[in-house]
Amino acid sequence: MMAKEKSIVADVPFDGPVIGVRNLKKRFGDHLVLEDISFDVHQGDVVTVIGSSGSGKSTLLRCINQLETPTSGQVLYHGQAVPSGTAALNAFRSKVGMVFQSFNLFNNMTVLENCMAGAHLVKHMPKEEAKEICMKYLTKVGMAPYVKAKPHQLSGGMKQRVAIARALAMEPEVILFDEPTSALDPEMVGEVLQVMRSLAQEGLTMIIVTHEMAFARDVSTRTIFMDKGYIVEEGPPARIFYHPTEERTKLFLTRFIAS
Repeated sequence: MMAKEKSIVADVPFDGPVIGVRNLKKRFGDHLVLEDISFDVHQGDVVTVIGSSGSGKSTLLRCINQLETPTSGQVLYHGQAVPSGTAALNAFRSKVGMVFQSFNLFNNMTVLENCMAGAHLVKHMPKEEAKEICMKYLTKVGMAPYVKAKPHQLSGGMKQRVAIARALAMEPEVILFDEPTSALDPEMVGEVLQVMRSLAQEGLTMIIVTHEMAFARDVSTRTIFMDKGYIVEEGPPARIFYHPTEERTKLFLTRFIAS
């Protein structure tokens, strides 16, 4: 059984999407949060998910990463169902990482130790190899000078850059970003978005839930607009932002387009 689980996240040749979401539904009790969600994400895609608070965007990411169990439907990785066994699920999450809005750093660890935790404990890298990889990504996000600092000594933007470096250190195929700037002071938003722009330019596959409309317009390869648990409209960002076809999309974007 374990061998079968591990094969799901192995490097198997597959020409289709990296992530496939099929008829996904999620309920919390009587509350329907997601209804019949289906879309694909191919290698190199930067998919932004926009919509009002409470539209199901974050729950969608948590279902993809299996932090929430879908009520029905499927999440596929390279055409195969995401595994449920602990070891295989950890392996999947090392391939499909996640960056949270609240950083989720360990307060008792230094920046370097936070970054190394996943690579060492989950991927079982030797400590020196994990340190080398983490220094590479901490340098990439501009946090190498702060490797000995603890989270309480950092600004929100710095914490989020550490969180991104930690996700990158797992060398994932896809990273899910759940409103990565929503907990930041306005002056710190730009530094995090710049890191994400650079990752997009390098071809990293990303699914990003965001309220940063200009970022979604400029960086996405595809934009999905959600409302009340449904995908209302999706397509190239230029069409979604400037020529939406659905009234709900037009209403949501009215303020942004007017500006």
